[in-house]
Amino acid sequence: MLLSVFSFMSFFGLGRQDKDSTITVEQLRQQMKNDSTIIILDVRTSAELVGPLGKIDKVINIPIQLLESRIGELKKYKDKEIAVICRSGNRSNTGMRILQANGFRAKNVLGGMIEYRRQEK
Repeated sequence: MLLSVFSFMSFFGLGRQDKDSTITVEQLRQQMKNDSTIIILDVRTSAELVGPLGKIDKVINIPIQLLESRIGELKKYKDKEIAVICRSGNRSNTGMRILQANGFRAKNVLGGMIEYRRQEK
């Protein structure tokens, strides 16, 4: 018997996002307004940061493909909450899980940069 990808992901909790592990763009903007020390990790490629969606000022950029091997760069932020963002929220969900598995307090930004830019209009 073959497990479907959806069944596999559901069984292992890979596709699930609870409200304690997510943050909306609106909540992120509010935090950015009130806390100048907020940590935002963008897990897109460096090419995407200069693309049409641009980037948020002062983000830390570690592409998702390199996150596990470069996680040590984030050690100094272990006591802070890290908002993880990507283009649409998929890669950042993976990034959030990698960070959480390594003892970080991380949240996935729902809708990613697409939603971030949409709300600017």
